[in-house]
Amino acid sequence: MVYMPNIQGVKFCLTGNQLGYPIINLGAVGATELHFDDLDGYVKNYNYTFVMCNADWQPADINPFDYMKGFLQGRFTQYRASSIAKIKYVHYMINLPEAGCMPKITGNYLLKVYLNNDTSKLAFTKRLLVMGNLVNIGAQVQHPFNNEITNTHQKVQFTIDKSRINILNPAQQLKIVVLQNYRWDNAITGMQPTFMRGNAFEYNGEQDCVFPAGKEYRWVNLESFRFQSERIDSVSERNKLTEVYLRPDPERTKFVFQSYQDFDGFFQTLSTDVSNPWWQGDYAKVHFTYVPQSRQPYPNADVYIAGEMTGYQTNDSTRMEFNNDIGAYEKTLILKQGYYSYIYVTKDPRNPNAKTDTYTTEGNYWQAENNYTILVYYRSFSDRADELVGATTVSSINFIR
Repeated sequence: MVYMPNIQGVKFCLTGNQLGYPIINLGAVGATELHFDDLDGYVKNYNYTFVMCNADWQPADINPFDYMKGFLQGRFTQYRASSIAKIKYVHYMINLPEAGCMPKITGNYLLKVYLNNDTSKLAFTKRLLVMGNLVNIGAQVQHPFNNEITNTHQKVQFTIDKSRINILNPAQQLKIVVLQNYRWDNAITGMQPTFMRGNAFEYNGEQDCVFPAGKEYRWVNLESFRFQSERIDSVSERNKLTEVYLRPDPERTKFVFQSYQDFDGFFQTLSTDVSNPWWQGDYAKVHFTYVPQSRQPYPNADVYIAGEMTGYQTNDSTRMEFNNDIGAYEKTLILKQGYYSYIYVTKDPRNPNAKTDTYTTEGNYWQAENNYTILVYYRSFSDRADELVGATTVSSINFIR
């Protein structure tokens, strides 16, 4: 989550792979890279630290010296002022973890970036998963047996091998989290083994791990503001910040399903106009328009733009406003040159704890390609935090097509 409006273009990924979610092995120095821009345009002193969290992302009751090796915080020493770009900014970059400041036990870590050694001046946070390889996981994606959802949902079933960990009480010592396309806003938790056979725990309940399948993600190519892609309607450079108007996005619930390769919500910082998009890429105000089939606002539902570019947040920064004059929802985001994938989701404003839904905006089709990640957390009776002892990712395309 980004807390300062001057911070843009935050990208946290595996080193050399912008589409790689930051899940790393314990002790892997420099396995991830972090990029961000400060649009104030002058050099500042940014620091970072890691906070260990339990499986539910609540801070663990453990002293930082017990889960960190070396210093408790680091400093950004690599930065570069933008060049060529119309908008001036300072680009910061670092490879994490550093040898002198790194986690020494597995688990969930919240990466905090802040100003001038003052954690109260928080710029943004990102999530890092540090994994141990103590359990093997076999997983597959299936059709649900329930006829009401068999054509709209996907079911994940899996088996874990617990021979290398000592489990006396699975309900107390094991926590399972399943992610769809690395999203935490619709994660499924709280599952218990359906069968326990020797060292194998099977999770194959019919209702335990079922996800709406959605559709392939929408996309927009912003690699160039001069040579416009087919998704761009017009570009205006009259203001200080370039304005990009996208073609309207229609509601897709009645559309025939089309299969195509997508980025599952991720984005890449790219540009065909410059040699290095990290500090030469430009920014623009990008205007999104979503058109419901009825040309009327949805009752009891807010519409949000969802994807890595918005962190799947459901707040004022991502909520779209309905324009009665044109019968459509609108939202403007400040984005750097690149390739973005996204979807539209709805949420009932009367229930802040409700999960987002694609049923109204995108439709759900069992053929959609989705990646599912199974995370296994373990806590011995003497531990004070949930450790990540295993993880695996499978694609639905390998099983149900």
